[in-house]
Amino acid sequence: MLYWAWILFCFTLVGVAAALWARQIYVGLGVSGLRQPVMWAIYITNFVFWVGIAHSGTLISAILFLFRTKWRTAVYRAAETMTIFAVMTAGLCPLFHLGRVWNAYWLLPYPNERSLQPDFRSPLVWDAFAVSTYLTVSLLFWSMGLIPDLANVRDHAQGIRKKIFAVLALGWQGTDRQWRHYSIIYLLMAGLATPLVLSVHSVVSWDFAMAQLPGWHSTIFAPYFVAGAIFSGVAMVITLLVPMRKLLHLEELLTPWHFDNLAKVVLLTSLIVSYSYLFETFMTWYSADPIEQMTFHMRYFGPWGYLFWIMVLCNCIIPLFLFFPSVRVNLLQIWIISIFVNIGMWLERFVIIAGSLRVNFEPAQWGPYHPSITEIMITVGTFAWFLGLFSLFAKHAPIISMTEMKEGIMWLRKALKKGDSTKAA
Repeated sequence: MLYWAWILFCFTLVGVAAALWARQIYVGLGVSGLRQPVMWAIYITNFVFWVGIAHSGTLISAILFLFRTKWRTAVYRAAETMTIFAVMTAGLCPLFHLGRVWNAYWLLPYPNERSLQPDFRSPLVWDAFAVSTYLTVSLLFWSMGLIPDLANVRDHAQGIRKKIFAVLALGWQGTDRQWRHYSIIYLLMAGLATPLVLSVHSVVSWDFAMAQLPGWHSTIFAPYFVAGAIFSGVAMVITLLVPMRKLLHLEELLTPWHFDNLAKVVLLTSLIVSYSYLFETFMTWYSADPIEQMTFHMRYFGPWGYLFWIMVLCNCIIPLFLFFPSVRVNLLQIWIISIFVNIGMWLERFVIIAGSLRVNFEPAQWGPYHPSITEIMITVGTFAWFLGLFSLFAKHAPIISMTEMKEGIMWLRKALKKGDSTKAA
């Protein structure tokens, strides 16, 4: 009953957000807080945030698979599932931003009789390529990894569930020939998915870096955004896995050892992001560009300066507690830290996007931005949409890979026989 109350709550918020979006479409973007010069704000912040969240699925699943990392087996399915739903959420955010959403298909370069030519200089076209490519490859990789587990569920299910899973399992019987082909294709798909970690969020960062706007025009944005995406994505994995472990009684499968390794990735990427902040500040000072220096001064000490310092606290200071091993294996503490990281990374995108737009080359072009209730509730609706979909999948489908966990159990037994207590913990 509590589970279905949670699902009802999430999709009620989605319904409220949909109603407000319908009103925005009918009345126009005037119901939002978007005004000159701040014409990119919360909607685009949400887009960048959700694309970043999606990156941890590819990192944990594909890259760690290529390196044969043992601890990925219990967490990669949840990370991949999070990737799919995060990309689906990210794809909605540019639509919220469009005034004439019914013309959104103009962004896609498809053959048509009207000779429509999308503007390839437009960041929206780049985003269409990035999101569609990432969703396609991630969906193929995720669904292929599910096939053996869906077949296992099919063999134990009854009634309509057995018929549904029989269709989804695509005739999998677990023969030696099928496993050989599966292993080869899964390896090739992992190799194909790995470059997406670098390419997709680099494309998103070029939405900003290609502009001449102070605060955006920077060559560091591509690696800076990629590191931030992995940082926020792994933090979101921890945010989802800790309560899921308790509610679905997965304590024996998701051990403190898994969370310890996830926390180490969060700590590493936090240090990279912190270095990026320092390097960006240093290059602004070293360039001696008065416009750029003015922009960063306003970012640090202007009306929104408190948002920047909250961002630094969440992304740079609080994750330092993960240096302590006792914190990394305390699930409540790392869960709280992961929530702060997600807050900080959302604020980082907002400070970069809206904070840079409100301060332009000339003071006469400056303008305030105040988010409206429509933007706030649509943002809340995106989180509810994501959490609702993830909760439905976690309840009704294998959220942990049974086949790879069996391989992990064999490896664990070998580690115990060798007396390797550190790895077997």
